[in-house]
Amino acid sequence: MTIESILHYLNLYGYIVIFVCLFFGIVGIPAPEESLLFLIGILCGEHKLSFELSLLVSFLGVFTGMLSAYACGKYLGYPFVKKFGKYVGITDERWGKAVGFYSRNAQKTILFGFYMPGLRQISPYFAGITKIPFRKFGLLSLAGTLLWTIPVMSVGFYAGKAFYINPAYIPCVGIASFLLFMTYVWLRKRKRARLT
Repeated sequence: MTIESILHYLNLYGYIVIFVCLFFGIVGIPAPEESLLFLIGILCGEHKLSFELSLLVSFLGVFTGMLSAYACGKYLGYPFVKKFGKYVGITDERWGKAVGFYSRNAQKTILFGFYMPGLRQISPYFAGITKIPFRKFGLLSLAGTLLWTIPVMSVGFYAGKAFYINPAYIPCVGIASFLLFMTYVWLRKRKRARLT
């Protein structure tokens, strides 16, 4: 779905589009989640949407998506992911990378995995499959959802107030946030390597 079509549907259906796009983006159906959150922030800054209501709907879409994917992982297991994952972008390669990353530190993956496209879709399934306790997963997902939705929307809100942003360039936000996160991870690894 392009930014133009999202804008069109937002005009037609309002906040429900935000919920639906973010929910399906989290469960694995391709959607530009970071770009959408950034766009929502811009529209809030232009007084076209309510920031508080947009944040609530965004939070509910993301958090509900996380819980739904966890339930699928827990009750349907890896055979379900293996059979249907290819239809929502969960390839064997992505799954293998997620397993390695996840196994090293499940808590950090749930909490900060939102900033890594692909990982945020696989993480809740993997948490369910590995039987991480629901309460623990729920609390980490709750915190992670807040730590992702609020900053990305806020950046869009303040950036949109500061200067005009052409909607055609908004998809670059997702790429930029991914690159920033990977740079942060790389710098931390280098720092650790120097200390050992």
